[in-house]
Amino acid sequence: MKAYTRCYTLASISLAVLLTGCAMPQQGGKQIHSTNNIYPAVGPYSQMVEHSGTIYLSGVLPLNMAGNAIQGSTIEEQTKAVLDHIGAKLKSQGLSHDDVLMSTVYMKDLNDFANMNRVYGEYFKKNPPARATVQVARLPRDVLIEIAVIAKR
Repeated sequence: MKAYTRCYTLASISLAVLLTGCAMPQQGGKQIHSTNNIYPAVGPYSQMVEHSGTIYLSGVLPLNMAGNAIQGSTIEEQTKAVLDHIGAKLKSQGLSHDDVLMSTVYMKDLNDFANMNRVYGEYFKKNPPARATVQVARLPRDVLIEIAVIAKR
């Protein structure tokens, strides 16, 4: 009976320690940020999420301030609109394009890559971030481009 009691107590303590460890808050926890300087989120997502000084910006579309119309009809115009919106998000957090570590560019047509790249280069002149660019079958609102970035304080 004593061995069973010790085993049961040990199992209870182990389980309590395990559960307590899982329930502990993360150091530097997740913080949600947003700005009114661009259109509001068009779905169930946060504009920006920060953890430990790293800020993850959700994909940005070339939408007007109300979020109900596309800005620009060419890849150049839409890329500029997206990068201006990204700049507004970054500025709201005291950052700039220079603080971007990584960007992911989603394009409707990679035949537009050179034209997009020319505009993109105007925003990231010195020490540009790492980047991935992919062609996708379709983007929300049928825009030509969406860009998501990760920045660091």
